[in-house]
Amino acid sequence: MNENDLSTLNIEGELEKPLDEDLSPEEPAAPNVEEMLPLLASADPAQRTIAARAFSEIQDERAVPHLIRLLRDICPLVRVSAAYGLGRNTSVDAVEPLIEQYYQDWNGYVRKGIIWALGNCRDRRSVGLLTKALRTDISAVRLWAASGLAQIAHLDYEDVIVTIAPLIEGLRRDPVPAVRSNCAWALGQLARELPSNVVYATAIDALLEALVEDEEIGVTEDAKDALLRVGDPRGLQTIEELELEGLI
Repeated sequence: MNENDLSTLNIEGELEKPLDEDLSPEEPAAPNVEEMLPLLASADPAQRTIAARAFSEIQDERAVPHLIRLLRDICPLVRVSAAYGLGRNTSVDAVEPLIEQYYQDWNGYVRKGIIWALGNCRDRRSVGLLTKALRTDISAVRLWAASGLAQIAHLDYEDVIVTIAPLIEGLRRDPVPAVRSNCAWALGQLARELPSNVVYATAIDALLEALVEDEEIGVTEDAKDALLRVGDPRGLQTIEELELEGLI
């Protein structure tokens, strides 16, 4: 998988993501569920896209089996819309189809939507996939894999243990600052769930390392925020010392 996956089809220009959109003061009326449901089975891919996209804004469990089916649609615009729809209309039945489609989909935007949906599903079955995506996929996918791991792993201590190492690796080595920032945020979220043990200390060490050594101010700010949220005494003391020295 490479970054060119995202340029093959300009989905970003045609389909805003529910993750990234800014809500205006006067939001438009929500799509009509009863009108959208039949369109999920339309022969027209544009109609299927509109309908699937609508369910990233509205929730109705009747849409779930249709959205699962549309994950395999020939049109990538439909597939990515279905993925975001399943991220809003989460279901235990959607987890395996989402995972299966991730491994066979060539389009980066579709995989990105799948990762976002799996994070929202908060199902332990996704931990291995999100860990793999964080390490191997394109940057747009890695970005949400880090956040998704924090959403899922906090549910189970064993999953927290498994996800700490790849998040630290991403924080230290990922070439994209936004991915490193998301890794910092995720580590902070998970550290709050941990007892004061060696795994916890390793997560704090990684955040302190990013705070001091990362060359991107956005990453250092996110590492600082993560440490403040955890409230670790060592982290708080280091932040205070760096602020007194004018280094942050």
